[in-house]
Amino acid sequence: MNLTLTIPALLFPAVSLTMLAYNARYLAIAALIRQLHKQFEETEASPLKKQIKSLRKRLNIIKNMQATAIVSFLLAAVTMFLIYVEMRVWANIIFGISLVFLMVSLVLSLIEVQLSTKALGIQLKNMEK
Repeated sequence: MNLTLTIPALLFPAVSLTMLAYNARYLAIAALIRQLHKQFEETEASPLKKQIKSLRKRLNIIKNMQATAIVSFLLAAVTMFLIYVEMRVWANIIFGISLVFLMVSLVLSLIEVQLSTKALGIQLKNMEK
């Protein structure tokens, strides 16, 4: 494959938008945790403990999603530098690793969305009682 500067450059907007989405999820969960913390201090209810445990797990996944996306972004920039200095073999290797990190980030995102959906399903089920 003939890797040009434009190929890794295509990852920049994709990863940037991905990071914005991940950050929005992080901020939403952070706000929910703060809200639940107030409720927990008042009631210490068992369902809140379960929600907090789930949120802690989701927060950890989001942190890993962000980290792998950042590594992917950084490696795409390194790839562009390697192409610029005409180190084509290394550029191909680093770009491949960058894509792997992006895929890991997306898989983590899928897992987090599944956990989020499951938590909402439990919440709705509790409301039906």
